[in-house]
Amino acid sequence: MTEVIALLGEIAQAASVDAVWAKTAEFMRDKGFARLNYGFTRFRHDNSIGDPDDAVCLSTNSAEYVQFYFQGGFYAKTPVYRWMTQNVGACTWRWVAEDYAAGRLSPSEAEAVRRNAAIGIVAGITISFPESSPRSKGALGMIADPGLSHDDVDRIWAAHGGEMLAVAHMMHLKVVQLPMAIRRRALTERQREALEWVADGKTTQDIALLMGVSGAMVEKHLRLAREALDVDTTAQAVAKAALLNMIFVRVALPDPVHATAR
Repeated sequence: MTEVIALLGEIAQAASVDAVWAKTAEFMRDKGFARLNYGFTRFRHDNSIGDPDDAVCLSTNSAEYVQFYFQGGFYAKTPVYRWMTQNVGACTWRWVAEDYAAGRLSPSEAEAVRRNAAIGIVAGITISFPESSPRSKGALGMIADPGLSHDDVDRIWAAHGGEMLAVAHMMHLKVVQLPMAIRRRALTERQREALEWVADGKTTQDIALLMGVSGAMVEKHLRLAREALDVDTTAQAVAKAALLNMIFVRVALPDPVHATAR
């Protein structure tokens, strides 16, 4: 337990999403879950995560699987995705096998189970995190190592579930505080500065003086920021950049990525 407390402190003090993810992945790997998938969005709508380019998607799986799972939209066809959108907490995947055998899954979910089984993805655990906003949702999927059965996962969870939950929750809480590691094009330093001044209520003329540029250049920075964030108005750009932790941050913004494979 002392080791876990130390790890929680390290995650809490980490300065980047990559550092948080690496520490979490190492801990889960030692528990028998080397393959992890994590996703978080602030733009959820009903059962949709919104624009995938605005979601944080991290994985320890191969680049090929990341492309298939996240960008190909396979995650949305799995029964654990349905469970995640409707529940908060943690569950092992035993119920998936039971519902599949009983014919209780939809055709697309049953096909997803078969496709996963074909590449050695059978047992595992899903954690669905509680969120303060109905538009936010985060979850962590932990795929059991090859050879581990549902019984093995149940034994691991019974012995270490509390520790694993604590690490997963700390990881999630830290990630959502850091600049979002998303696929969308990153803002430049000047674009971020212009948006921050707009958020402070400054006019174009005020911002031009503060930044030491022309009004036309300020408008250019704001236009490019709107394009990078895929919004129509500057007010929307300010709101979206704030939600994604892309403005008013102390740490350097990461390179835009859709998933990180290690």
